[in-house]
Amino acid sequence: MRELITTGNELVARAAIECGCKFFGGYPITPSSEIAHELSSLLPANGGTFIQMEDEIAGICVALGASMSGTKAMTASSGPGISLKAEQIGYSFIAEIPLVIVNVMRGGPSTGLPTRVAQGDVLQAKNPTHGDVNMIVLAPSSLTECYTMTVHAFNMAERFMTPVMLLLDETIGHMQAKVKIPEISELDIVSRKSFDGDASQYQPYAVKHDEPAVLNPFFKGYRYHVTGLHHGERGFPTEDSDIVAYNMKRLFDKIDSHTNEIEKFEEFMLDDAQICIIAYGSVALSARQAVLNLRQKGVKVGLFKPISLFPMCISELCKIAKKFKKLLICELNLGQYAGEVIKVTARNDFCTLFKVNGRPISPAEIEKKLGEFYGV
Repeated sequence: MRELITTGNELVARAAIECGCKFFGGYPITPSSEIAHELSSLLPANGGTFIQMEDEIAGICVALGASMSGTKAMTASSGPGISLKAEQIGYSFIAEIPLVIVNVMRGGPSTGLPTRVAQGDVLQAKNPTHGDVNMIVLAPSSLTECYTMTVHAFNMAERFMTPVMLLLDETIGHMQAKVKIPEISELDIVSRKSFDGDASQYQPYAVKHDEPAVLNPFFKGYRYHVTGLHHGERGFPTEDSDIVAYNMKRLFDKIDSHTNEIEKFEEFMLDDAQICIIAYGSVALSARQAVLNLRQKGVKVGLFKPISLFPMCISELCKIAKKFKKLLICELNLGQYAGEVIKVTARNDFCTLFKVNGRPISPAEIEKKLGEFYGV
C-alpha cells in the first residue's frame, strides 16, 4: 500500500492515470475543476492528451471520439454540466461507447450552490438522458474509495461498453487527509474486447443477449457504422421492431445479468445491531461516527453503505429491510435514494433524515434523529 496526503478529486485523477486513462475532455466547473487541473499535467506527462473544450457539450463529444479510437477516456463536471452532457450520454449508451463521467455534486437545481455540498443528482445519475437507460453509478464515501472506485468505473466501462457515472459530492471531492491506496501492481485492470477475425465478417453488435458490443478501435481496418439511431448488427440504422426490442433488452441485460461484477457495498457493526443506518457518500462518514458514538452509550446501531448506487444492491437491501425493524436513511437531498429503497424493499416506514441547505449532516444530527424517532 502507498500512503499520501491528498484530496478526493486529486485521487480520481491519479487513479485514472494509473489504470490507463489516456484522454480527458472537459470544461472547468466547481467543485470538480481540480480533476481537470491535475489531469492537465498528468496526462501529457504519461503519454496522454488533455483538452479543455469551449463548453461541457464539446467536452464529452471529444471524449467519446477518443474512446472510439480505443483509448480509455474520461470527462468530469458537476450538476449543471452533466445536464448539458445529457444528449451525448444517451449516445454513449445506445452506441455502446465506454466512458467514465465524473459528477462532483453541488447544491442545485440550476446554478444552485456551487461551493456547497449536496447529493441532489442521484436520480439524474440513474436517468441522465431521455429514453430507457441502464446506468452504472458508483458513489465513493472515502478518499481510498475515490481511488478504487475510479479504477472500478473504468473497468466497468470497458467490460460492459457503456458510460459509467462516478458520483462524488463536494465534501468527498475537496476533503484532504492522509490516505492509503493500492500499489499499481495490485490493480486489476480490465480492457475492452476486440475482434481479430476476417474484417468482412465483423459485426460489432451481433452479440448474445447479455453481452456488450465488440467495437474495434477506429483506424484499424474494421469498418462499421456508429449512430445514435437504433441499429442492426453492423451499426446501420434500422426501424425493424424485433431488432430494436432485442437490442434495448440487451442493453439492460448486459448489466443486469452481471450485477455481481458491479455491486459494491460495506457493512459496519451490523452483526449485533438493532438499528441500521443507510447512508452513502460523505454522509456515510458522519453515520459511521454516529454509530461509534452511540455504541459507546450502549446503543446497538450499525451502518449499511451502498457504494454502487445503481444497479442497486437489491438482495442486500432486502435482507437489511427484513432484518431490521428500525431503519434510518440519511441523504443530502429530499429522499432520492430513499425512494428507490422503498421501491425495491416494499417498505415505507423508514425513519429519514434529509438536508438540502448546502451544509453536511453531522453525527450529532443523526444521533438526535434516532433519539427522536426510536428513543435511543
